[in-house]
Amino acid sequence: MCGGSESKGHPDSMEPSGKDIAMTQGEGHGIVATEANTGNPLKGDFERMARRRFQRGSVFLRGTRELVWVGRWREDVIEPSGKRVRIRKTEVLGTKQDLPTKKLALRELGLRLAPINSGTYRALREATFAEFAQLWKHSVLTQHKPSTQSAVNSNLKNWFVPYFGDYAMQDIGAQNVQMFVRNCRLAPKSCLNLTLTLRMMWKTAKAWGYVSHNPFDGLILPKITHQRRFFFTIEEIQRIIRAAEDPYKTLYWLAAETGMRAGELFGLRVEDIDLQGCVISVRQTVWRDVIQTPKTANSIRQFAISAALSTNLRSFLSTRRPNLLNLVFATKGGKPLDRGNVIRKLHPLLDSLKIKRCGLHAFRHTNGSLMDRLQTPMKVRQERLGHAPGSDITMTVYTHTVSEDDRKIAQQLGEILAPNGPKFSHDETPTIRHGETIQ
Repeated sequence: MCGGSESKGHPDSMEPSGKDIAMTQGEGHGIVATEANTGNPLKGDFERMARRRFQRGSVFLRGTRELVWVGRWREDVIEPSGKRVRIRKTEVLGTKQDLPTKKLALRELGLRLAPINSGTYRALREATFAEFAQLWKHSVLTQHKPSTQSAVNSNLKNWFVPYFGDYAMQDIGAQNVQMFVRNCRLAPKSCLNLTLTLRMMWKTAKAWGYVSHNPFDGLILPKITHQRRFFFTIEEIQRIIRAAEDPYKTLYWLAAETGMRAGELFGLRVEDIDLQGCVISVRQTVWRDVIQTPKTANSIRQFAISAALSTNLRSFLSTRRPNLLNLVFATKGGKPLDRGNVIRKLHPLLDSLKIKRCGLHAFRHTNGSLMDRLQTPMKVRQERLGHAPGSDITMTVYTHTVSEDDRKIAQQLGEILAPNGPKFSHDETPTIRHGETIQ
Protein backbone atom coordinates (compact mmCIF):
# COMPACT_ATOMS: atom_id res chain seq x y z
CA MET A 1 0.00 0.00 0.00
CA CYS A 2 2.84 2.25 0.87
CA GLY A 3 4.25 1.75 -2.64
CA GLY A 4 0.85 2.49 -4.06
CA SER A 5 0.52 5.72 -2.13
CA GLU A 6 3.97 6.86 -3.16
CA SER A 7 3.08 6.39 -6.82
CA LYS A 8 0.25 8.86 -6.33
CA GLY A 9 2.47 11.58 -4.87
CA HIS A 10 2.29 15.27 -5.71
CA PRO A 11 2.48 15.83 -9.50
CA ASP A 12 5.19 18.47 -9.11
CA SER A 13 7.52 15.86 -7.62
CA MET A 14 7.13 13.47 -10.52
CA GLU A 15 8.82 13.40 -13.93
CA PRO A 16 6.35 13.05 -16.83
CA SER A 17 6.45 9.69 -18.52
CA GLY A 18 6.78 9.22 -22.23
CA LYS A 19 3.12 8.32 -22.37
CA ASP A 20 2.13 11.52 -20.54
CA ILE A 21 4.20 13.57 -22.99
CA ALA A 22 2.65 11.89 -25.97
CA MET A 23 -0.86 12.43 -24.61
CA THR A 24 -0.17 16.10 -23.89
CA GLN A 25 1.22 16.60 -27.41
CA GLY A 26 -1.87 15.02 -28.82
CA GLU A 27 -4.03 17.55 -26.98
CA GLY A 28 -2.13 20.35 -28.76
CA HIS A 29 -0.71 22.03 -25.61
CA GLY A 30 2.94 20.91 -25.84
CA ILE A 31 5.54 20.44 -23.13
CA VAL A 32 8.55 22.71 -23.40
CA ALA A 33 11.69 22.37 -21.34
CA THR A 34 13.11 25.27 -19.39
CA GLU A 35 15.97 25.33 -21.90
CA ALA A 36 13.60 25.88 -24.83
CA ASN A 37 13.93 29.68 -24.78
CA THR A 38 17.53 29.95 -23.62
CA GLY A 39 19.14 29.47 -27.00
CA ASN A 40 20.94 26.32 -25.85
CA PRO A 41 20.76 23.17 -27.98
CA LEU A 42 17.85 20.90 -27.07
CA LYS A 43 17.90 17.13 -27.03
CA GLY A 44 15.55 14.35 -28.00
CA ASP A 45 11.79 14.81 -27.74
CA PHE A 46 12.13 18.26 -26.17
CA GLU A 47 13.95 19.54 -29.28
CA ARG A 48 11.24 18.29 -31.59
CA MET A 49 8.45 19.74 -29.45
CA ALA A 50 10.20 23.10 -29.11
CA ARG A 51 10.63 23.36 -32.85
CA ARG A 52 7.00 22.53 -33.58
CA ARG A 53 5.45 24.43 -30.66
CA PHE A 54 2.49 26.58 -31.65
CA GLN A 55 3.00 30.22 -30.75
CA ARG A 56 0.83 33.30 -30.98
CA GLY A 57 3.53 35.87 -30.33
CA SER A 58 2.80 39.32 -28.93
CA VAL A 59 2.18 42.80 -30.28
CA PHE A 60 2.84 46.28 -28.92
CA LEU A 61 2.64 49.87 -30.09
CA ARG A 62 5.75 51.88 -30.89
CA GLY A 63 6.46 55.34 -32.22
CA THR A 64 5.91 58.99 -31.42
CA ARG A 65 4.68 60.85 -34.50
CA GLU A 66 2.99 57.78 -35.96
CA LEU A 67 2.11 54.74 -33.88
CA VAL A 68 2.88 51.37 -35.44
CA TRP A 69 2.07 47.84 -34.32
CA VAL A 70 5.16 45.68 -33.84
CA GLY A 71 4.95 41.89 -33.69
CA ARG A 72 7.36 39.81 -31.63
CA TRP A 73 7.95 36.06 -31.67
CA ARG A 74 10.69 33.45 -31.40
CA GLU A 75 12.11 31.52 -34.28
CA ASP A 76 14.64 28.72 -34.72
CA VAL A 77 17.56 29.42 -37.05
CA ILE A 78 20.66 27.50 -38.03
CA GLU A 79 23.95 29.34 -37.68
CA PRO A 80 26.71 29.00 -40.30
CA SER A 81 28.41 26.50 -37.96
CA GLY A 82 25.33 24.27 -38.20
CA LYS A 83 24.15 24.96 -34.62
CA ARG A 84 20.42 25.52 -34.15
CA VAL A 85 19.53 28.46 -31.91
CA ARG A 86 16.31 30.23 -30.98
CA ILE A 87 16.21 33.97 -31.57
CA ARG A 88 13.65 36.67 -30.93
CA LYS A 89 12.24 38.33 -34.04
CA THR A 90 10.38 41.61 -34.34
CA GLU A 91 8.62 43.08 -37.35
CA VAL A 92 6.41 46.11 -38.01
CA LEU A 93 2.91 44.85 -38.85
CA GLY A 94 1.28 48.14 -39.81
CA THR A 95 0.25 51.55 -38.53
CA LYS A 96 -2.34 52.19 -35.84
CA GLN A 97 -4.46 53.72 -38.58
CA ASP A 98 -4.30 50.53 -40.68
CA LEU A 99 -4.84 48.25 -37.67
CA PRO A 100 -7.01 50.22 -35.19
CA THR A 101 -7.29 47.45 -32.56
CA LYS A 102 -4.97 44.98 -30.90
CA LYS A 103 -7.07 42.06 -32.16
CA LEU A 104 -6.51 43.15 -35.75
CA ALA A 105 -2.77 43.44 -35.07
CA LEU A 106 -2.76 39.92 -33.56
CA ARG A 107 -4.63 38.63 -36.60
CA GLU A 108 -1.97 40.16 -38.88
CA LEU A 109 0.76 38.60 -36.75
CA GLY A 110 -0.99 35.23 -37.01
CA LEU A 111 -0.64 35.41 -40.78
CA ARG A 112 3.11 36.03 -40.42
CA LEU A 113 3.43 33.12 -37.96
CA ALA A 114 1.43 30.65 -40.07
CA PRO A 115 4.53 29.23 -41.85
CA ILE A 116 6.37 28.87 -38.52
CA ASN A 117 3.42 27.11 -36.87
CA SER A 118 3.03 24.79 -39.85
CA GLY A 119 3.84 21.14 -39.24
CA THR A 120 6.22 21.21 -42.20
CA TYR A 121 8.25 24.14 -40.87
CA ARG A 122 12.00 23.67 -40.61
CA ALA A 123 14.53 26.05 -39.13
CA LEU A 124 16.21 28.30 -41.72
CA ARG A 125 19.90 28.98 -41.99
CA GLU A 126 21.01 32.38 -40.72
CA ALA A 127 23.21 34.53 -42.93
CA THR A 128 23.41 38.03 -44.31
CA PHE A 129 23.08 38.56 -48.05
CA ALA A 130 26.82 39.31 -48.28
CA GLU A 131 27.68 36.02 -46.52
CA PHE A 132 25.33 34.02 -48.72
CA ALA A 133 26.59 35.77 -51.88
CA GLN A 134 30.16 34.79 -51.06
CA LEU A 135 29.19 31.16 -50.59
CA TRP A 136 27.05 31.20 -53.73
CA LYS A 137 29.91 32.64 -55.80
CA HIS A 138 32.28 29.82 -54.86
CA SER A 139 29.75 26.99 -55.08
CA VAL A 140 27.38 27.93 -57.90
CA LEU A 141 28.68 30.81 -60.01
CA THR A 142 31.91 28.94 -60.76
CA GLN A 143 29.84 26.37 -62.68
CA HIS A 144 28.78 28.99 -65.24
CA LYS A 145 30.67 30.26 -68.28
CA PRO A 146 33.43 32.85 -67.79
CA SER A 147 31.34 35.51 -69.53
CA THR A 148 28.45 34.91 -67.11
CA GLN A 149 30.81 34.92 -64.12
CA SER A 150 32.25 38.29 -65.16
CA ALA A 151 28.84 39.93 -65.54
CA VAL A 152 27.42 38.53 -62.28
CA ASN A 153 30.55 39.40 -60.27
CA SER A 154 30.20 42.96 -61.53
CA ASN A 155 26.52 43.02 -60.48
CA LEU A 156 27.37 41.66 -57.02
CA LYS A 157 30.14 44.19 -56.46
CA ASN A 158 28.38 47.28 -57.80
CA TRP A 159 24.72 46.64 -57.00
CA PHE A 160 23.65 43.68 -54.87
CA VAL A 161 26.15 43.68 -51.99
CA PRO A 162 26.14 47.49 -51.50
CA TYR A 163 22.32 47.46 -51.27
CA PHE A 164 21.42 44.09 -49.66
CA GLY A 165 24.75 43.16 -48.05
CA ASP A 166 23.86 43.80 -44.39
CA TYR A 167 20.32 42.43 -44.65
CA ALA A 168 19.60 38.99 -43.18
CA MET A 169 18.39 36.74 -46.01
CA GLN A 170 15.12 36.10 -44.19
CA ASP A 171 14.46 39.85 -43.88
CA ILE A 172 14.64 40.65 -47.60
CA GLY A 173 11.05 41.06 -48.68
CA ALA A 174 9.02 42.29 -51.64
CA GLN A 175 9.28 45.91 -50.52
CA ASN A 176 13.08 45.72 -50.31
CA VAL A 177 13.34 44.33 -53.83
CA GLN A 178 10.90 46.92 -55.20
CA MET A 179 12.91 49.74 -53.59
CA PHE A 180 16.08 48.29 -55.13
CA VAL A 181 14.45 48.39 -58.58
CA ARG A 182 13.24 51.96 -57.99
CA ASN A 183 16.74 53.12 -57.02
CA CYS A 184 18.41 51.32 -59.94
CA ARG A 185 19.90 53.91 -62.29
CA LEU A 186 20.45 51.51 -65.18
CA ALA A 187 18.41 51.21 -68.36
CA PRO A 188 15.19 49.15 -68.03
CA LYS A 189 16.70 46.17 -69.88
CA SER A 190 19.76 46.17 -67.61
CA CYS A 191 17.51 46.46 -64.56
CA LEU A 192 15.59 43.41 -65.77
CA ASN A 193 18.86 41.49 -66.10
CA LEU A 194 19.74 42.41 -62.51
CA THR A 195 16.47 40.99 -61.21
CA LEU A 196 16.98 37.81 -63.24
CA THR A 197 20.35 37.32 -61.55
CA LEU A 198 18.78 37.96 -58.14
CA ARG A 199 16.07 35.39 -58.90
CA MET A 200 18.76 32.87 -59.80
CA MET A 201 20.49 33.46 -56.46
CA TRP A 202 17.19 33.28 -54.57
CA LYS A 203 16.38 29.91 -56.11
CA THR A 204 19.59 28.52 -54.64
CA ALA A 205 18.96 30.20 -51.27
CA LYS A 206 15.56 28.52 -51.10
CA ALA A 207 16.99 25.13 -52.00
CA TRP A 208 19.72 25.47 -49.35
CA GLY A 209 17.29 26.43 -46.60
CA TYR A 210 18.22 30.10 -46.16
CA VAL A 211 14.78 31.41 -47.13
CA SER A 212 11.28 30.06 -47.60
CA HIS A 213 9.50 33.11 -49.04
CA ASN A 214 9.36 34.72 -52.47
CA PRO A 215 10.25 38.46 -52.47
CA PHE A 216 9.40 38.83 -56.18
CA ASP A 217 5.61 38.55 -55.80
CA GLY A 218 4.02 41.71 -57.18
CA LEU A 219 7.35 43.14 -58.39
CA ILE A 220 6.85 45.95 -60.93
CA LEU A 221 9.72 46.48 -63.35
CA PRO A 222 10.31 49.57 -65.52
CA LYS A 223 8.82 49.30 -68.97
CA ILE A 224 11.31 48.29 -71.64
CA THR A 225 11.15 50.37 -74.81
CA HIS A 226 12.53 48.53 -77.81
CA GLN A 227 14.98 50.75 -79.64
CA ARG A 228 15.50 50.49 -83.37
CA ARG A 229 18.59 48.40 -84.05
CA PHE A 230 20.92 49.45 -86.84
CA PHE A 231 21.48 47.26 -89.89
CA PHE A 232 23.17 47.76 -93.28
CA THR A 233 21.45 48.12 -96.62
CA ILE A 234 22.47 45.79 -99.44
CA GLU A 235 24.41 48.58 -101.12
CA GLU A 236 26.25 49.41 -97.85
CA ILE A 237 27.24 45.83 -97.11
CA GLN A 238 28.56 45.39 -100.67
CA ARG A 239 30.70 48.53 -100.32
CA ILE A 240 32.08 47.37 -96.96
CA ILE A 241 33.14 43.96 -98.31
CA ARG A 242 34.70 45.47 -101.44
CA ALA A 243 36.67 48.10 -99.50
CA ALA A 244 37.95 45.87 -96.68
CA GLU A 245 41.20 43.93 -96.81
CA ASP A 246 41.79 40.41 -95.49
CA PRO A 247 41.39 39.01 -92.94
CA TYR A 248 38.60 41.55 -92.32
CA LYS A 249 37.10 41.28 -95.79
CA THR A 250 36.47 37.55 -95.28
CA LEU A 251 35.34 38.16 -91.69
CA TYR A 252 32.73 40.77 -92.72
CA TRP A 253 31.50 38.66 -95.64
CA LEU A 254 31.15 35.62 -93.41
CA ALA A 255 29.33 37.67 -90.74
CA ALA A 256 26.86 39.15 -93.24
CA GLU A 257 26.10 35.89 -95.09
CA THR A 258 25.83 33.59 -92.06
CA GLY A 259 24.69 35.90 -89.25
CA MET A 260 27.21 34.29 -86.89
CA ARG A 261 27.84 36.01 -83.56
CA ALA A 262 31.21 37.71 -83.04
CA GLY A 263 32.39 35.07 -80.57
CA GLU A 264 31.39 32.31 -82.99
CA LEU A 265 33.39 33.95 -85.79
CA PHE A 266 36.45 34.33 -83.56
CA GLY A 267 36.17 30.69 -82.42
CA LEU A 268 35.73 29.24 -85.93
CA ARG A 269 38.36 26.59 -86.75
CA VAL A 270 39.55 25.35 -90.13
CA GLU A 271 38.08 21.89 -89.44
CA ASP A 272 34.67 23.53 -88.89
CA ILE A 273 34.51 24.49 -92.58
CA ASP A 274 33.64 21.97 -95.30
CA LEU A 275 34.76 23.81 -98.41
CA GLN A 276 33.77 20.97 -100.72
CA GLY A 277 30.24 20.68 -99.34
CA CYS A 278 29.94 24.44 -98.63
CA VAL A 279 28.93 23.84 -95.00
CA ILE A 280 29.99 25.53 -91.76
CA SER A 281 29.64 24.02 -88.26
CA VAL A 282 29.45 26.17 -85.13
CA ARG A 283 30.92 24.18 -82.24
CA GLN A 284 32.65 26.75 -80.01
CA THR A 285 32.87 30.44 -79.25
CA VAL A 286 35.48 32.84 -77.83
CA TRP A 287 35.11 35.32 -74.99
CA ARG A 288 38.17 37.38 -73.99
CA ASP A 289 40.61 34.82 -75.40
CA VAL A 290 38.79 31.99 -73.61
CA ILE A 291 37.39 29.13 -75.70
CA GLN A 292 33.96 28.06 -74.43
CA THR A 293 30.80 26.35 -75.61
CA PRO A 294 28.29 28.35 -77.70
CA LYS A 295 25.66 30.55 -76.07
CA THR A 296 22.84 27.96 -76.03
CA ALA A 297 22.21 24.41 -77.19
CA ASN A 298 20.55 25.79 -80.35
CA SER A 299 23.73 27.76 -81.10
CA ILE A 300 25.52 24.49 -81.91
CA ARG A 301 24.48 24.17 -85.53
CA GLN A 302 25.35 23.58 -89.19
CA PHE A 303 24.33 25.64 -92.21
CA ALA A 304 25.23 26.09 -95.87
CA ILE A 305 27.30 28.87 -97.38
CA SER A 306 27.41 30.12 -100.95
CA ALA A 307 29.86 28.80 -103.52
CA ALA A 308 31.27 32.33 -103.86
CA LEU A 309 32.03 32.57 -100.12
CA SER A 310 33.49 29.05 -100.14
CA THR A 311 35.85 30.04 -102.96
CA ASN A 312 36.88 33.18 -101.07
CA LEU A 313 37.51 31.12 -97.90
CA ARG A 314 39.64 28.63 -99.83
CA SER A 315 41.82 31.46 -101.17
CA PHE A 316 42.07 33.12 -97.75
CA LEU A 317 42.96 29.90 -95.88
CA SER A 318 45.74 29.15 -98.35
CA THR A 319 47.53 32.38 -97.41
CA ARG A 320 46.70 32.73 -93.72
CA ARG A 321 49.35 32.24 -91.02
CA PRO A 322 48.84 28.91 -89.15
CA ASN A 323 48.22 28.98 -85.38
CA LEU A 324 48.19 26.37 -82.62
CA LEU A 325 44.41 26.61 -82.12
CA ASN A 326 43.87 26.22 -85.89
CA LEU A 327 41.55 29.24 -85.86
CA VAL A 328 40.42 30.77 -89.13
CA PHE A 329 40.92 34.29 -87.73
CA ALA A 330 43.75 34.94 -85.27
CA THR A 331 46.27 37.58 -84.25
CA LYS A 332 49.90 37.52 -85.31
CA GLY A 333 50.65 35.80 -82.01
CA GLY A 334 48.16 33.04 -82.76
CA LYS A 335 45.53 34.16 -80.26
CA PRO A 336 41.82 34.61 -81.04
CA LEU A 337 40.75 37.98 -82.39
CA ASP A 338 39.39 40.48 -79.88
CA ARG A 339 36.12 42.32 -80.48
CA GLY A 340 37.68 45.66 -79.53
CA ASN A 341 40.53 45.30 -82.04
CA VAL A 342 38.10 44.40 -84.83
CA ILE A 343 35.91 47.43 -84.03
CA ARG A 344 38.97 49.67 -84.18
CA LYS A 345 39.47 48.46 -87.76
CA LEU A 346 35.78 48.61 -88.71
CA HIS A 347 35.00 52.18 -87.59
CA PRO A 348 37.63 53.96 -89.76
CA LEU A 349 36.39 51.91 -92.73
CA LEU A 350 32.78 52.96 -92.08
CA ASP A 351 33.87 56.58 -91.71
CA SER A 352 35.64 56.49 -95.07
CA LEU A 353 32.50 55.04 -96.69
CA LYS A 354 30.18 57.61 -95.01
CA ILE A 355 28.31 54.80 -93.20
CA LYS A 356 27.09 55.12 -89.64
CA ARG A 357 29.41 53.58 -87.01
CA CYS A 358 28.16 50.37 -85.43
CA GLY A 359 29.32 47.09 -83.91
CA LEU A 360 29.71 43.62 -85.35
CA HIS A 361 26.17 42.70 -84.31
CA ALA A 362 24.87 44.92 -87.12
CA PHE A 363 26.05 42.24 -89.58
CA ARG A 364 23.85 39.69 -87.76
CA HIS A 365 20.84 42.01 -87.93
CA THR A 366 21.54 42.59 -91.62
CA ASN A 367 21.55 38.84 -92.23
CA GLY A 368 18.19 38.38 -90.50
CA SER A 369 16.64 41.19 -92.54
CA LEU A 370 18.03 39.86 -95.82
CA MET A 371 16.55 36.42 -95.12
CA ASP A 372 13.17 38.07 -94.55
CA ARG A 373 13.47 39.95 -97.85
CA LEU A 374 14.22 36.64 -99.59
CA GLN A 375 11.10 35.16 -97.90
CA THR A 376 13.17 32.48 -96.18
CA PRO A 377 11.02 30.03 -94.14
CA MET A 378 11.06 30.90 -90.42
CA LYS A 379 12.41 27.47 -89.44
CA VAL A 380 15.43 27.96 -91.71
CA ARG A 381 16.06 31.45 -90.33
CA GLN A 382 16.00 30.20 -86.74
CA GLU A 383 18.33 27.29 -87.52
CA ARG A 384 20.86 29.53 -89.26
CA LEU A 385 20.79 32.20 -86.52
CA GLY A 386 20.86 29.63 -83.72
CA HIS A 387 17.50 30.61 -82.20
CA ALA A 388 15.19 28.20 -80.40
CA PRO A 389 12.33 26.77 -82.50
CA GLY A 390 9.21 28.86 -82.06
CA SER A 391 11.10 31.83 -80.57
CA ASP A 392 9.77 35.23 -81.64
CA ILE A 393 13.18 36.91 -81.33
CA THR A 394 14.00 36.09 -84.98
CA MET A 395 11.09 38.19 -86.22
CA THR A 396 10.83 40.87 -83.54
CA VAL A 397 14.54 41.61 -83.09
CA TYR A 398 16.45 40.46 -86.18
CA THR A 399 13.99 41.37 -88.95
CA HIS A 400 13.95 45.02 -90.06
CA THR A 401 12.61 45.02 -93.61
CA VAL A 402 9.06 45.56 -94.72
CA SER A 403 7.44 42.55 -96.41
CA GLU A 404 6.63 42.69 -100.12
CA ASP A 405 2.91 42.21 -99.44
CA ASP A 406 3.03 45.22 -97.12
CA ARG A 407 4.68 47.29 -99.84
CA LYS A 408 2.08 46.24 -102.42
CA ILE A 409 -0.79 47.21 -100.12
CA ALA A 410 0.86 50.58 -99.36
CA GLN A 411 1.30 51.26 -103.08
CA GLN A 412 -2.33 50.41 -103.81
CA LEU A 413 -3.61 52.57 -100.94
CA GLY A 414 -1.43 55.44 -102.15
CA GLU A 415 -2.88 55.23 -105.65
CA ILE A 416 -6.41 55.32 -104.22
CA LEU A 417 -5.85 58.15 -101.74
CA ALA A 418 -3.57 60.39 -103.83
CA PRO A 419 -5.14 63.82 -104.59
CA ASN A 420 -4.45 63.40 -108.29
CA GLY A 421 -5.54 59.78 -108.36
CA PRO A 422 -8.62 58.30 -110.04
CA LYS A 423 -12.00 59.59 -108.79
CA PHE A 424 -14.64 57.17 -107.45
CA SER A 425 -18.32 57.74 -106.82
CA HIS A 426 -20.00 56.76 -103.55
CA ASP A 427 -21.00 53.37 -104.95
CA GLU A 428 -17.65 52.72 -106.61
CA THR A 429 -15.50 52.07 -103.53
CA PRO A 430 -12.60 49.94 -104.84
CA THR A 431 -11.75 46.56 -103.35
CA ILE A 432 -8.37 44.91 -103.24
CA ARG A 433 -8.27 41.36 -104.51
CA HIS A 434 -5.30 39.15 -105.35
CA GLY A 435 -2.90 42.07 -105.27
CA GLU A 436 -4.88 44.17 -107.77
CA THR A 437 -7.15 47.18 -107.37
CA ILE A 438 -10.63 46.39 -108.73
CA GLN A 439 -12.75 49.41 -109.64
